[in-house]
This record gives sequence, C-alpha cells and structure tokens, in this order.
Amino acid sequence: MDASYRRSGAGGGGGSAPRTVEDIFKDYRARRNAIHRALTHDVEEFYAQCDPEKENLCLYGYANEAWEVALPAEEVPTELPEPALGINFARDGMKRSDWLALVAVHSDSWLVSVAFYYAARLTRNDRKRLFGMMNDLPTVYEVISGMRQSKERDRSGGIDNSGRNKLPSKHTVEAVPPPRAENNAREADEGYDEDDGDHSETLCGTCGGIYSAEEFWIGCDVCERWYHGKCVKITPAKAESIKQYKCPSCSSKRPRQ
Repeated sequence: MDASYRRSGAGGGGGSAPRTVEDIFKDYRARRNAIHRALTHDVEEFYAQCDPEKENLCLYGYANEAWEVALPAEEVPTELPEPALGINFARDGMKRSDWLALVAVHSDSWLVSVAFYYAARLTRNDRKRLFGMMNDLPTVYEVISGMRQSKERDRSGGIDNSGRNKLPSKHTVEAVPPPRAENNAREADEGYDEDDGDHSETLCGTCGGIYSAEEFWIGCDVCERWYHGKCVKITPAKAESIKQYKCPSCSSKRPRQ
C-alpha cells in the first residue's frame, strides 16, 4: 500500500488527521486493535508474511483496524513516525513466542509515537488526559506475553478460568463476567488496573468499552472475543436462538484455500 494510504489512516477520517483527544484516542485504539489481531487471531498469516529472505519489513496498524506487513515509506523524513524496521530478520533466530513479544514491544512504542505526533498541538492537560486514556488499555506486549493472565492466576490460587463451558450460559454475562482466553493467542479484551476487579478487565472487541454487569455481552465461539450486544446488534432474545455465535470479523473472514 502506498504512502497516501498510510497517511490517510486507511479510511480513518477521510484523510484528515485526528485533532481532539477523543479522535486521537480512537485512532490509537483502532491501530492497537489491528496490531493485536495480527499477533494473535491472524498470527499464522502474519508469521508467513514476515519472510526473513525479504527486505526490511514493518508491521503497520491502520485506523480502520486493518494491518499490513510492508516495506517502510520511501519519503524522508516520513509524514508519520514509522514502525520498527526489519522485524522479519529475527523471526527464525528466536523462539516464536519471544519473537512475537519483541514485535509487540516495538509496536507499542510505535503506537504511542503516532498518537503523540497527533497530540503535539494539544494542551498539557489534554496530553495528560490522552495518556491516561491510552494507559487504561493493556499494552500489546502485556497481552501477547501473558503478563496479565499470570497475575490473575496467582491471585486466584491457580484456578483455571479459561473454559467457556464453565459458564451457566454464554449469553448470561450480566451475572457472570466474560472469561479470559488462556491460549497462546492472548485476547485484547483484558483490563489493566489490578485493583479494578475481574469484571472491569474485559474490553469489548468492537468499541473497546470496559465490561459492565449492567449491559448485555455475547462471546464469539470462534475467536473467543467478547462484545457488547448493542455493538454487534444482538439482543438477549436473539442470542438465545443462536447455537454458535460468530462475530462480524470471523463471519467475514474467508477460509484459506
């Protein structure tokens, strides 16, 4: 994809740069979701694209939540900060989990740099508020490395809460908080503050909102992300008639040939 596509944020606002705290945070969250999906849900495709035999490659996340492995921008200096260069070279020389964690660390750094590039004209208080909003979300590295899950297991005395079939009903999440995924593809819907309680540590896969027992949530049986019912247009009554729910992302994903 060309530089104009990257500058426009891949459809995130018609080419205009985000200017308010809310718009910059929305851009940050979308790019973060894209990076997270590349390193978890789409990890096999991402891994295959990072061929060490190719030239210096970068991982881009866009404001429409699409991700791309591509060569860096040709213009110097670039209009936006660029992600880490040459992530593909170390792929075969490290353990897969360590390599993904390394990519996650560099991606977190890039996400912050893009956000504060846009935030350069904000006031001191607005920059502080933006950072607080960003810091309320776990970093990609925390999700990929499983730091959050390890802390939760320690606090729960080693009890495994990963089984989805342990819920009385997948659709009655008003009474039971959505579980964490404990596999290698760590989900992004996990909170950050250790003192917030279990219910506040799950994020909606669409809007990034924090779990609330007062709202209806539904979990995807394919990717195991959780969503506000209103975000995916599913009501409690409709959910009861669904045997296997697939989120919009999984429904639109084509099977590999």
